[in-house]
This record gives sequence, C-alpha cells and structure tokens, in this order.
Amino acid sequence: MPNLLYPLLSLVNEPSDLRELPRNSLKELATELRAYLIDSVSKTGGHLSSNLGTVELAIALHYVFNTPHDRVVWDVGHQTYAHKILTGRRDRMHTLRQFGGLSGFPQRAESEYDDFGTAHSSTSISAALGMALAARIKGEELRAIAIIGDGALTAGMAFEALNNAGVAECDLLVILNDNDMSISPPVGALNRYLAKLLSGQFYAAAKNAGKTVLRGAPPLFELAKRIEEHAKGMVVPATLFEKFGFNYIGPIDGHDLDSLVPTLENIKHLKGPQFLHVVTKKGQGYKLAETDPVAYHGPGKFDPAVGLQAPSTPPKQTFTEVFGQWLCDMAAHDPRLVGITPAMREGSGMAAFEQRFPDRYFDVGIAEQHAVTFAAGLACEGLKPVVAIYSTFLQRAYDQLIHDVAIQDLPVVFALDRAGLVGADGATHAGAYDLAYLRCIPNVSVACPADENECRQLLCTAYAQQHPVAVRYPRGAGVGVAVQSGLDALPFGRGQIVRAGKGVAILAFGTLLYPALQAASGLNATVVNMRWVKPLDVDLLLRVAAEHDALVTLEEGAIMGGAGAAVIEALHAAAILKPVLQLGLRDEFIEHGDPARLLSLQGLDPVGIEASVAGRFGDLLEPGRRTLKAVA
Repeated sequence: MPNLLYPLLSLVNEPSDLRELPRNSLKELATELRAYLIDSVSKTGGHLSSNLGTVELAIALHYVFNTPHDRVVWDVGHQTYAHKILTGRRDRMHTLRQFGGLSGFPQRAESEYDDFGTAHSSTSISAALGMALAARIKGEELRAIAIIGDGALTAGMAFEALNNAGVAECDLLVILNDNDMSISPPVGALNRYLAKLLSGQFYAAAKNAGKTVLRGAPPLFELAKRIEEHAKGMVVPATLFEKFGFNYIGPIDGHDLDSLVPTLENIKHLKGPQFLHVVTKKGQGYKLAETDPVAYHGPGKFDPAVGLQAPSTPPKQTFTEVFGQWLCDMAAHDPRLVGITPAMREGSGMAAFEQRFPDRYFDVGIAEQHAVTFAAGLACEGLKPVVAIYSTFLQRAYDQLIHDVAIQDLPVVFALDRAGLVGADGATHAGAYDLAYLRCIPNVSVACPADENECRQLLCTAYAQQHPVAVRYPRGAGVGVAVQSGLDALPFGRGQIVRAGKGVAILAFGTLLYPALQAASGLNATVVNMRWVKPLDVDLLLRVAAEHDALVTLEEGAIMGGAGAAVIEALHAAAILKPVLQLGLRDEFIEHGDPARLLSLQGLDPVGIEASVAGRFGDLLEPGRRTLKAVA
C-alpha cells in the first residue's frame, strides 16, 4: 500500500519499479525522495548536502540504464543515499552508519547495486574502465558508468584513468557532477539544446560520415576538425576531455530531469568513451543546506524545521581544534611555517589559519601525493611545512613519504588526524595502520599524544625537529584536559610512568592511556604513558621491564607491526625475555558504529583491558586482584 507521505517513492522498491513509472511523474518522485532524505538523515546524521545534490541524477541513471546489469560506480560514495533508497534499502535508512546497519558508502557486500566499494576519492573512472573492458573481453553488452565530482577530478588518479580510457575502445560513460559552478539561465537553456544535439544519433552519424569522406582530403579534414573544435569550444569546455579521446556533452542542469533523461537515453546508444558534464547544487531543495552546504556536509541529528543548533552546553575541545589553534600560534611565532591540506580545510581544522595567514596556506585539492612532495620542496628551501592530513589519506602518498621526504630527511611535520577508529565512517576511514606503516621508515618519528594538552606539546616537539615527524591524534574530543597556552615542548622520544603498581606494567600509546588507568586500578598495575612509538623510549622500557614480571602494550592501531611489535623488538634486541600481551586492533577490517562500542568489541575499553590482563597474567597479580572487576 502506498505511503501517504511518499506515495510514489513507496512504490519503488528496486530500479525495475522506477522504470515502470511514467516519465512525467519523475519530478514528483524527486520531491518525495528529497523530503525522505532530509527526514532520514536528520534522525541518523550523515552526509546531507552532497546527497541532496544527486537526487535527480540517481533517479535518471536508474530510470535510463538497466541496473544492476549496467554498472554504476559512484566516486567517494558519500552522495549515494538516494541511490541506496532507490535500490531496496529505503526501509533500512534508519540504521545508516550505525553498528550493523547500512554503510554511509557503497559496499559490494551490502547490495548487488553497489558495483564497487568507494569512500576515498578519484577511484571511480579506473574501476568503471576495468568493468567496461572486462565486458568487452567477455563479449557482454553493458554500459559502465562513473560518477565523479569536480573535487575528485582534481586528483591525478582520475586523469590517469581518463588518459587510459580515451584510447581503450570500450563503452564507458564518465559523468562529471560539477557542484562548484552555476549555469546562468541563457547558457543553461542553450546547453540543454546542445547536449541533446551532441548526444543524438544523427549528430554522431553525421560526424563519423563526415570524417570518412574528408579523410581522403587531408587539408579539408583538418579544417573541418578545427572548425568543430572551435565551435564546440565557444559554448562548452570540451577541449580538454575531447583531447583525452572522449565525446564531451554538456554542461547540463543536473536537477532538470527533462534534460537529464533524454540526454542519458541518447548516450546509452553511443559507442566509445562518453563524457557528460552535469551541474548540480549542494543542498538542493533544502534552503538551509543550500545557504551553508559546508555546515550540512556531515551533520549529526537535527530538526529539519529548525536546522542545526548550537549545543546547550559547550562541547569539549576536539583534537582537530587543538591542532588548528596550535598551527595559528606557531605560525605567528615562526614566519617559516606553511600549512598544507589536500582539500580538507574544515576537516583538518585549518579555516582560521587560512584567514590569518592566507599567503602561507595551501589547499592543493584532492592530491595527497602532490601535497607530500610539495611539502618536501618547501622544506628544501628552508621553510617548515606542516601537512594536515587524515591517517587513511596519507596512505595514498606512501611512496612520496618515503622517496621525497624520508630519504632526504626533510623536516616536514605530519599532523595525522582521524588516527584509530572513526566510528560512523567505518573501515575506509579508520586510521588503523599508520603506526605500522610509519615506524618502518628510516628517519621518520611518530608521536602519540594521550590527551589534548599533550597533543599541543608534542606538536611543538615535532616542529622543533630537523627530520620528518608525524603526530597522530584521534577524531573528536579527548577526556577534557585543559590545553595550556604557550609553545612548550615535551622531551623528544621520552615517556613517563603515570601510575606505579606491581607485577604487570601497561605500556599505553596514545589516548588509550586513560582506559588503561581505569583498568589498572583493579589490577594494581603500573601504567606508562609511552608517548613515542619511534623513537621508542628504550631506557624507560628496559627499566620497567626489569621491575615487572610481565608487560602489556596498548594501542588504538593494528597490532601487526604496531607499537607492541616495536616493544617486543626492543626487548629482543636487549636479550630480555619477558611475557608481553599485545592489545590493539585485531587483524580485521572494523566496520562503522559507535566508537565506544567498537572499542569495547575490540577489548580496548577499561573492562576489556582488565579482563585481558587478568586472563593472561592472573597468577602474577597481587592476591585478591585476580578476579575481574568491572570499572565504571
């Protein structure tokens, strides 16, 4: 029975239902879908602005193409909520980004309509090209489609794929979802007409026939080619993509279904690589999000009628905010400091820095490889670059980190945000591997602050070094430790005993220091704030090892190759044999969910830590402390 609030949308349980609707009902469907999206995201939180911008595009794609037979790859994937709703997941949207619920990104395991898992940018064209060529090799008739945003198109990987695709002789459609520009009414109207014309069979046939005739007269063929390029170049930015070997169509209004649907239907019958340029608006249809698409990019729960509201009590300062304030303070102190971000100004806390020091602020776009080598070039000339980057995004510049920074031993500071588990964004964004992939690189040091104030102090320490240093810190707020002003540094490569106990010593790396302290009260264990994974405070480690019967390493990172492995290596190098229990993230990808729950499932909350230690070293604990005690 149709839902009274969403009479058309309730009829669409999969794309085949959508294709049964008359075309003149699609505008009303878009209105319902947008309203459903706003209501749904307001209850769960999630990406909103970008999803409101792709409602019509999702409808048109599933209406025109035979999904899931035709392949659709959404770049990044945070704009796929409308796609999820139209592909059988409408009734599960209330579980979005929650433990056991729908992912905020496409996942192959979640739906047959999610043809490729995405969450990091600029992978769609490469993946769709692979699918298109696989179809050609297998003799299958299908269309592979990549939807990529104007931001994601700034990455080198996207252009590498375009360069390959233009000569690949396969049926690939690349759709540029351009939400960073607008179409004035006359240009928009003209381009609607041109898009239909340039995507039509008559134009394609006439163009090919003309080429056949004129190839016999090379001067005339070259003249005709130049005239065509000049004529198209006057009304559309076609030249670049035509040079890659694509047939360029657009730009067209991505919210105009009367333009989108017929253009896609024409393109469906064209052979070879096609490039469709659509222009959309972030937050489309919800005035508050249209006005401030950045604020509504990834909001938490909110009242759609009221919009985002400031919390009644001031929230704790986040690690990202601590970094942003430190960056401004250090820049005011040292004119050599430059700040670099790969398109994550707000996410990395650099908005204030850009306003105060615009000449020393560089947003290089979604180009992590370039960001790191660019920093290396700056460092070569005596500047002090600070690269603000997410842990999982630095993975994309690993070769540059080794080849361009570490081998040359350049003083670049990496402010590694989103280290450890990130909650709702899941496995693709969890900073689980940085300890392992950084500590194996010569010349690179790695610091793990336990709280907000220590984060500022260790950033000062890192900045004072003359070699590359990474300071890793988690998403969100810490325990609420007050952050001191000033630019005081902590000793390089030194840890600290913060609780004296007996029998067992817990070596904590990073913010798990505080759960360790809670667990230790039930174990009477010693707790050490190690602070540095590399260089490891070996002097402190050997002293603690000599005074205790067993050691426990604790890290919010992958156990394999991580901080615990560094401790064991150091003990073996010193010919010390002591039992060591390694606690951290297990050898598995950890999906989305509440961070506290995810840590608990990994045994990294106070109760889990105490249980693991008591279970392994119960005979080494003081009498009366061998029974697990729940710590509030």
